[in-house]
Amino acid sequence: MSFASEPGRDDGNLPPVNVVIPDDARELDRDVLAYRREQRAKRRRQRLMRLFRPFRLPEFGGQAAIIPLIAACLAISLVGGALLSIFTMSPASAPTLNAPRSSGQPAVQHDELAELPLGTVQLNGRPVQIRSLVTSAIALVPANCGCDAQLDRLAVQAVAAHVGLYFAGTGQVIAQLPGLVARDGDGAALATADSDSVLSVAYHPAGLTVLLVFRDAKAEAFRSLSGSFQLTQALGELKLASTSLSASQPAVP
Repeated sequence: MSFASEPGRDDGNLPPVNVVIPDDARELDRDVLAYRREQRAKRRRQRLMRLFRPFRLPEFGGQAAIIPLIAACLAISLVGGALLSIFTMSPASAPTLNAPRSSGQPAVQHDELAELPLGTVQLNGRPVQIRSLVTSAIALVPANCGCDAQLDRLAVQAVAAHVGLYFAGTGQVIAQLPGLVARDGDGAALATADSDSVLSVAYHPAGLTVLLVFRDAKAEAFRSLSGSFQLTQALGELKLASTSLSASQPAVP
């Protein structure tokens, strides 16, 4: 029996096909775009296969030939990371008194602990015993010091550590002390006239010399201070007696 005359069948006995012909050809735009995307993806895959084809051929080492390529890429990335870390390295922090200094920077001279000399200085026109200026920093200002920046930095650190601050000088420097106190004292420094040159003879300040005086009237002198010196931690220890700093160390029999 032949079904060729029946709707939806032909002589080849193929299954029925529902074919719809649109009235407007623009309705096929989405199908055309999908077909073109599929063709572009197919061409990209073909180009990629051609690129990696040498690594698939036995005469080029097969798949093992890609290992040197991976190693080369890894080496390049490591070298690039190392160079990037060098160029983006943050600058070193400001040097402190305890930090090692390069050969181009002058070393800070540090005298051993010693008791303040006997004698008096003038504070507000009245004599005061030098050994009473405890828990303080005494800046010995020589003539033609030109050390306003260092005095200002010392004043800021002394105020932060809550210790006393004295700008001391002898001879012609005495007349300059009120101006230095006003400019660089941060409202905390006191002008101290060393009229008898007691401090000057004891410490011989060639440049700005700073005495850190502990509670027991023992002092250590710092000389040749740079413009970035840092004494805040040492100033904070002045409220202790100097002998208590080594109390935690065992005594030598």
